[in-house]
Amino acid sequence: MIAAIASESNNAKGRISSMGGRAPYYLIFEDGNLKEVVENPFARGGGGAGFAVPQMLAEKGVEVVVVGRIGPNMKATLAELGIRGVELEGTIKEGLEAIFG
Repeated sequence: MIAAIASESNNAKGRISSMGGRAPYYLIFEDGNLKEVVENPFARGGGGAGFAVPQMLAEKGVEVVVVGRIGPNMKATLAELGIRGVELEGTIKEGLEAIFG
């Protein structure tokens, strides 16, 4: 399974970002192993991040995304793309445990 965790930092020792579309980074994990660190190009700027981020993650094969808070635009777009959204606050480690056990 491929999962993305919204992150405040560019490594797996940080915390889950509370902002979905505006998270500074997304850490992409495959079967629990860090595969890629993505600096979110939609973290700053105009509107549309809630639509654009799920599309970006879908292009990377993401099946589930963990974020502190998923806004309505992001929630709807994730559903349209068949990506499961999980709202969770805490550390990246706790996010991994919630997904991969």
